[in-house]
Amino acid sequence: MKPFEHGGNICAFAKVCGCNEEEVIDLSSNINTSKPHIDFDFNALEIAPYPNYEKLYESIASHYEVAVEQMELFNGASVAIFSLFAYLKTTPTPPKSVTLYAPAYLEYKKASQVFGYPLHLVDRFSKLDAEVEEGSLVVFVNPSTPDGYCYDIEALLQKWQEKKCTILVDESFLAFTSLPSVVYHIKKYDKLYVLKSMTKFYGSAGIRIGALISNNININALHQREPAWKISAFDSAYIQEALKDESLFERTTSTLEAVKASLLEVLENAPEIVRVYPSHANYLLVKLSTLTAHAFQAKLTPYRILVRNCANFDGLDDSYIRIAIKDAKSVAQLTKALHA
Repeated sequence: MKPFEHGGNICAFAKVCGCNEEEVIDLSSNINTSKPHIDFDFNALEIAPYPNYEKLYESIASHYEVAVEQMELFNGASVAIFSLFAYLKTTPTPPKSVTLYAPAYLEYKKASQVFGYPLHLVDRFSKLDAEVEEGSLVVFVNPSTPDGYCYDIEALLQKWQEKKCTILVDESFLAFTSLPSVVYHIKKYDKLYVLKSMTKFYGSAGIRIGALISNNININALHQREPAWKISAFDSAYIQEALKDESLFERTTSTLEAVKASLLEVLENAPEIVRVYPSHANYLLVKLSTLTAHAFQAKLTPYRILVRNCANFDGLDDSYIRIAIKDAKSVAQLTKALHA
């Protein structure tokens, strides 16, 4: 695998399978299969003028229960990461290094390299309580990726603050849970940033909106570095309409619980699999018994099923895969492939 390769490349996989993209069962990307109810005529959307983001900011800030002045929007969570890493380099006391609790979303490692931060990896599976460098930028993804576990990080937050660290907590998948956010800590600690992705839960990876939440001073400094227009009118309209669907969380969790139960039963009884990691999110990390991830994928390819090879995650190897929790049809097809 390439160092920063992600899942979800169904175009290339469809060519391998000799099928249409619509026929691929994509279990490599962790996008919600429950879609928001959208009642909006996009053909009537006015796209001639430059976009105005006032209503967009108000709706998203209200959703996360923060003030507009405490939030900056970006063209996706990945852009937010790179923008923050670049901005922190310009501050009077920039972070000495990046402390990344791994395995984690690969863009954090990439951003560390791009902006020249010394990178310290902490194995959160075995060394969660490891000491961190004073004054570093601590990155913690919660729920984690690729395993989906949601940690209680209150004690860690206190430790990081005592070390005068800048803290970034990535909550891109927290919307799939009913667990609390750490956003309220921005009032207590002036070097805390919380990242939210609008695309995972709303099943719209093509709609590129990510949010960084911090105190108003930090957000104002970030905002001054941003271009005037960075989010399209289509993206803005879609997310505003999606946020109106108050039934989405209940529909999502109901579907996830049912599909997750049946998927777990299939995986835990498969001889190719030795361990399934506990997850609060819409995906599962799986440890293979004897097959490599490449060999396991080859077994699934005739059934047009794509999973995520986790070999390029720090701390993992080619005996790990990630499987997204999708729908009953995908579980039935996976069962068929595993019993072939």
